[in-house]
Amino acid sequence: MENQLAKSTEERTFQYQDALPSLPVPSLEESLKKYLESVKPFANEEEYKKTEEIVQKFQYGVGEKLHQKLLERAKGKRNWLEEWWLNVAYLDVRIPSQLNVNFAGSACHIEHYWPPKEGTQLERGSLSLWHNLNYWQLLRKEKVPVEKVGNTPLDMNQFRMLFSTCKVPGITRDSVISYFRTESEGRSPNHIAVLCRGRVFVFDVIHEGCLITPPEILRQLTYIHKKCYSEPDGFGIAALTSEERTRWAKAREYLIHLDSENLTMLEKLQSSILVYSIEGGSPFATPEDYSQVATMLLTGDPTVRWGDKSYNLISFSNGLFGCNCDHAPYDAMVAVNISYYVDEKIIENEGRWKGSEKVRDIPLPEELVFTVDEKILNDITQAKAQFLKQSSDLQIVACFFTSFGKKLTKKKNLHPDTFIQLALQLAYYRLHGRPGCCYETAMTRHFYHGRTETVRSCTIEAVRWCQSMQDPSTSLLEQQRKMLQAFAKHNKMMRDCSTGKGFDRHLLGLSLIAKEEGLPVPELFTDPLFFRSGGGGNFVLSTSLLGYTRGQGVVVPMVHNGYGFFYHIRDDRFFVACTAWKSCPETDAEKLVQLIFRAFHDMMQLMNTAHL
Repeated sequence: MENQLAKSTEERTFQYQDALPSLPVPSLEESLKKYLESVKPFANEEEYKKTEEIVQKFQYGVGEKLHQKLLERAKGKRNWLEEWWLNVAYLDVRIPSQLNVNFAGSACHIEHYWPPKEGTQLERGSLSLWHNLNYWQLLRKEKVPVEKVGNTPLDMNQFRMLFSTCKVPGITRDSVISYFRTESEGRSPNHIAVLCRGRVFVFDVIHEGCLITPPEILRQLTYIHKKCYSEPDGFGIAALTSEERTRWAKAREYLIHLDSENLTMLEKLQSSILVYSIEGGSPFATPEDYSQVATMLLTGDPTVRWGDKSYNLISFSNGLFGCNCDHAPYDAMVAVNISYYVDEKIIENEGRWKGSEKVRDIPLPEELVFTVDEKILNDITQAKAQFLKQSSDLQIVACFFTSFGKKLTKKKNLHPDTFIQLALQLAYYRLHGRPGCCYETAMTRHFYHGRTETVRSCTIEAVRWCQSMQDPSTSLLEQQRKMLQAFAKHNKMMRDCSTGKGFDRHLLGLSLIAKEEGLPVPELFTDPLFFRSGGGGNFVLSTSLLGYTRGQGVVVPMVHNGYGFFYHIRDDRFFVACTAWKSCPETDAEKLVQLIFRAFHDMMQLMNTAHL
């Protein structure tokens, strides 16, 4: 009885979902006021006046009508944005998503028990997979702890999309299919897919009712590895997922038309718990520098990852690991969560398997051999060439700043996330001589199925501070005062955005209502200043905090002349991953990172010397 009682008081992963508040619609007046403030750094007086007039006209004209319609929509939905956001931000996008939308991240096992070492790929892989599969079982049993802010539970829905979930291409719009079920909901697929040298294998991870062990997983991986390295490469069908979306949708339709068995195999891949990738390369990595491994995770061999899969777990021949994930079904914090769990388990077990070496008689992996013809082989060749061309244009710098971290910023009463955002603003200002419109992700998981809101970090306060830092006649005290004003502004914006009081998603909702009603595009959304300040997906700096654990990540820039910037925060160091396109002559990720590190020192110095 006591045991049963203990079980029933345990929190279940998804138990609070029904009690979460609906996503609110902010006030129109507030949103427009905040929007106007956000365009200020990018306008001269005349331009600003014109935009002010446009906003006023919108507020008392069509904007009011659209806002009322949005309020109506919100009445009937617990999250008025969810479906729109999924479609507009992900499923309607036609550019190749594997490189342009997916995010990748390196595991940081090299910091402790698993330094780069040839010959360890399969053995370490069996352990990494086993820990990942344990997490899958915890999730199915709803034993993954509910994430909270203080005592307030956050929405956990995105965690349902980590396993057995896949995007499927469509001619004009993709879709996301999730086969995952908790134990109480019923059967969930229990096979994984393994991609190696252009070939595809599947095997069940449950045998006689329980999870197979690392030695058993190792036997399966060894069988696949031996087969692939002693026989010719496969067709590399997976490369098609890296193609432009409509092209991939047509190729997929053709593939199914060619042989209905191909559909059965595609569904096997789509429904697999995860895709495990056996890569041949050995990227260089040290605990300070992850640039090469981050590059290979995001731009590596397209024939050994399924670009549409919500979770590709990738292994390299020198025993390094990472992931490549489709961004449509969930945001990076889900991948960070499982990555942290696996890393902790590896530390706990000193990087070894301490259980039984016994290997049961389990069925060998099954190979999925697709029926192809000349046309499909040409499509694959074209997909690989397209991917190689674009991916070789990407510059990635992923490294640590080790002089100080969260401990010191907190000691100075500076919020560490804001500290990094403002350092980025200063670095961009110093490199490019102008303010950089910036998207920082705020999470809205306080609300039912909440995902993100935009914090526009390039505030007028931040710009005034950057200008003062470049002006030798400004005193240290004045520089510090301006910096603290910029901190206060940023902290308030982050609080607003996390509590449903941001404005970017609100404006998106209003523009989509206009579209759905067949109305002309309101002038607000065609104003040059709307785009110059980042609107319509035009942020020069696309940034996200990955949290306060060892989780890493990397993402491409939002625009051709911009930067992608992921970072995490630890007590004694900061991790940054910065990307830029080599074909853009004005951007340079290496220089920007150097200037960010210089800004960290300058800001700390301001706090140390300004009181003299």
